[in-house]
Amino acid sequence: MAVKPKSGRKSARAGSKTPIANAAGARPKAKRALAVKDAAPPAIDLAPADLAALRDRIDGLDRHIQQLIAERAQFANQVGKAKGKLAAAVDYYRPEREAQVLRRVVDRNDGPLRDDVLVRVFREIMSACLAQQEPLKIGYLGPEGTHSQQAVFKHFGHSVHGLPLASIEEVFQEVEAGSADFGVVPVENSTQGTIQSTLDMFLTSGLKICGEVELRVHQHLLSRGGRIEDIERVYSHPQSFAQCKAWLRQYLPKAEKIPVASNAEAARRARNADDAAAIAGASAATVYGLKSIAGPIEDRPDNTTRFLVLGRELFPPSGNDRTSLLIFIKDQPGALFNVLAPFAQQGLSMNRIESRPGHTGLWQYAFFVDIGGHVDEPAMRRALDGVAPFVEEVKVLGSYPVAIA
Repeated sequence: MAVKPKSGRKSARAGSKTPIANAAGARPKAKRALAVKDAAPPAIDLAPADLAALRDRIDGLDRHIQQLIAERAQFANQVGKAKGKLAAAVDYYRPEREAQVLRRVVDRNDGPLRDDVLVRVFREIMSACLAQQEPLKIGYLGPEGTHSQQAVFKHFGHSVHGLPLASIEEVFQEVEAGSADFGVVPVENSTQGTIQSTLDMFLTSGLKICGEVELRVHQHLLSRGGRIEDIERVYSHPQSFAQCKAWLRQYLPKAEKIPVASNAEAARRARNADDAAAIAGASAATVYGLKSIAGPIEDRPDNTTRFLVLGRELFPPSGNDRTSLLIFIKDQPGALFNVLAPFAQQGLSMNRIESRPGHTGLWQYAFFVDIGGHVDEPAMRRALDGVAPFVEEVKVLGSYPVAIA
């Protein structure tokens, strides 16, 4: 049995700006003339049937692209030298600069390749150039084959050293200790809502959010034998069961559903028996030697998970940013209104608000708020000044580039 793959879409969150603004603001798409030294090989008029000549032309372009990538890598090396002797690879990484570069890639794109395809290509080029100094160490919720690992590759490229960890708490701990340069953790899913364990870690952690990743999540039913009629039990993370409950009800109504800590753990268990299956991403099939019975099997075609990139410092504005705040409100009538009003008065868009027990006393709550803009921008500073009289504390969790493609 096979389920037809669902078509992709560009994901967006409420209040987000279009992802083509650079540090100087948004600008319309325009074709850029190549400098003489950058000029590609001259165009050749070819008949459609002239296959050999077309391939020669492609080979010439490949050589030219390779030369330009090598030149870019050399300039990246010079940038590193211009910064002087720094302590580690993390000191060379500038997320706001990468965001500006990728927005310009989207801005220039006139096809035929999609924006997300070109962004992925440029991510990999930047990742390889940065790794000339030393690969970044990225902690993520493991083991290998999870969607968190896919989010790492989408945001940082493949030229990093991934550190699969056993829990979200351990990701925070490894970044705090300096054993990982950055961490990647899930924070919300478009159909199942917030991952509460991630939010709760910010109540006590001093880490900063320095990036976000939006990943389209496709779930597959995987097994050793590849036959749905053999399946008597299914392993998966509880979130994945919830994302696929209609499909499971239709095709595996009698199978036992066994929740585990991650979809990769589900795949590890499923590889040991022909009557077991796992719900996981397609990459888990490759990692654990399984066959895909069906997929994608998620109930909603827009199933998307948002991940946060954790670091130890705030970075400057990129030109299209989001600020996450943790606000401890004084208990008084109209308190929430008084806190939110200053942001509206400054023309700042709120993307999300959610309350969690504040761990400061019985029935005391903290509010997690996402606001469009960067904490260093004047409007945000004025809004925070306006909030101050009505709160016990405002903790800036991070100001970071809005997710791109």
